[in-house]
Amino acid sequence: MRGQKEKPLKFWTDPLLKPAFLHARLSSKYYSKSFYISTMVLPPERRWATFALYGFCRFADNLIDNPRERSNDELIAEIDHLIRELGIAYRSGESEHPIIRSFIVVAKKFNIPIEYPVDLLNGVKMDIKINRYQTFDDLYVFCYRVAGVVGLMMTYVLGYKNPQAFVYAEKLGIAMQLTNILRDIQEDKNVDRIYIPLEELNRFNLTEQDILNETVNDNLRDLIKFHIEQANQYYHEAAIGIPMLYYDSQIAIKAASKIYSGILKKIEQNDYNPFLGRVYVPQSKKFNIIFREMIAINASRILHLFSQN
Repeated sequence: MRGQKEKPLKFWTDPLLKPAFLHARLSSKYYSKSFYISTMVLPPERRWATFALYGFCRFADNLIDNPRERSNDELIAEIDHLIRELGIAYRSGESEHPIIRSFIVVAKKFNIPIEYPVDLLNGVKMDIKINRYQTFDDLYVFCYRVAGVVGLMMTYVLGYKNPQAFVYAEKLGIAMQLTNILRDIQEDKNVDRIYIPLEELNRFNLTEQDILNETVNDNLRDLIKFHIEQANQYYHEAAIGIPMLYYDSQIAIKAASKIYSGILKKIEQNDYNPFLGRVYVPQSKKFNIIFREMIAINASRILHLFSQN
């Protein structure tokens, strides 16, 4: 109608930005079905922002996971270029880089500090330079950079009622990365990467060669069981922070946490043998988890509202 103000464009529908956001969504759907399914219960603005954030993180990971015919020096130069472009995008608010184009819109809108995506990229560089970790403290630095900071960035997107949520978001990121490490032991050793700290291998009377040779014995099972318990402890601690998020974000994060921790249960069911191929949570189970979390959190919210009256 004449005289009626036009509604402002939603950032993901802006004709200049829409292709970049669609690309980020497709990347999320292609590379992480668990993550993609979990985002479906988010409000549209947070969902599309999450796609942009995931797209950036996946692009960074793929520089190493799909290294192409490039030397380590060339890969590091590529990441350094990405860091420089990120700095310019934060200053200018725009980028023609296909993945930073959507990410910078989200980073600016939700006030994500630049040190987090830079930390992520430095974590990717660690994966080029380091293929063994001596202690868990050494490994934690890597886990923080490639996953802990993802939890921190997601907290800005999801919204929080208590700043302590950031402490628990980091823990959830660590839990998920430890899960990745356990799930991918076989794939990683095939490219000469062992993330289990050497100090811990030694504690369980194992060697690097045992991992490389896929030696399955009681010592290995005890090691895997130890790491599953360690990851589960991080999931348990991270759960404290979920109620600190906005209500409309809690279902997605709780579901994502349960879906991902379900990978650990699958490893347990394989008698703690990490060399039987990559384990996964079936699609039907994922939807089941989301449905249950929707019921549980909405029931909790109704009880909370009643208690306020």
